Amino acid sequence: MTYDELVTTVQDYCENTFPTVDMNAMIRQAEQRIYNTVQLANLRKNMVGQLSNGNQYLSAPSDFLSTYSLAVIKANGDYVYLINKDVNFIREAYPASSATGIPKHYAIFGPVYGQETELSFILGPTPNTALLSSPNSAELHFYYYPESIIQGALGTLGAITAGSSYTNGTYTNVALTNVTGSGTTATANIVVSGNVVTSVTINNRGCKYVVGNSLTASLPAGSGFAVAVSTVGNAAGTTWLGDNFDSALLNGTMMEAITYMKGEKDMVDLYQNRYIQAIASLKNLGDGKQRMDAYRDGQVRNPVS
Repeated sequence: MTYDELVTTVQDYCENTFPTVDMNAMIRQAEQRIYNTVQLANLRKNMVGQLSNGNQYLSAPSDFLSTYSLAVIKANGDYVYLINKDVNFIREAYPASSATGIPKHYAIFGPVYGQETELSFILGPTPNTALLSSPNSAELHFYYYPESIIQGALGTLGAITAGSSYTNGTYTNVALTNVTGSGTTATANIVVSGNVVTSVTINNRGCKYVVGNSLTASLPAGSGFAVAVSTVGNAAGTTWLGDNFDSALLNGTMMEAITYMKGEKDMVDLYQNRYIQAIASLKNLGDGKQRMDAYRDGQVRNPVS
């Protein structure tokens, strides 16, 4: 199921047309609900990197949700999997951050100054990289949110054609419109200085944009402003979930749609039950089949009446 197919199916089932912004919000809510209900191997990433000598902190990836495992790699190549503890344990067990060695424990420390929206880890004891492998001394497996099925959300913008004679100021949540190409509902904060546009910061990524689109905006006075689309998210409008378990995605989105429409209780209950059945099948995969093999666990058996 692609993004277009999902939107069409939801609106056909509901016999209603939803504004694009609201439709996309419903899809994202459904995806978030699913990804936090089932632990799928498809929702894990593996990253390796180098610890900093004498630095007990380790930055988490920007798309980090939760840890699957964190290991340090010794100089001889052996892996040491760290034990998750509380920050208070790390502080008490390793009171002197200057005492270094091979880390044994870690805790999610929380955001650090300068990166208020990103998490970090604290390690104990503080890494001594002379005892660890180089160039990769740490390996992190973690859960993350994969890219949404929403097609063509704005990624990055290219060069700005600054225009002229605009009124200076900062304009927030301004709708971006197409000079060329497709796409809809994106908004941005735009700064005008010296009567020309000097910066454009996306705050709603919209959908259905294509690399090479040219965008503009309605600003007080002036003319000639344009900005190119350099990258977009999910140009194909497909995801693993849409390709393999569209029942969960569809019924999760339908739950959001019926709530949006303030549907009757029987309809709310209907789609909630359908969603629960779809999630049960998905959990059977993620929490069951992906965690076993027939050689060790035996094949799944149903009772015979």
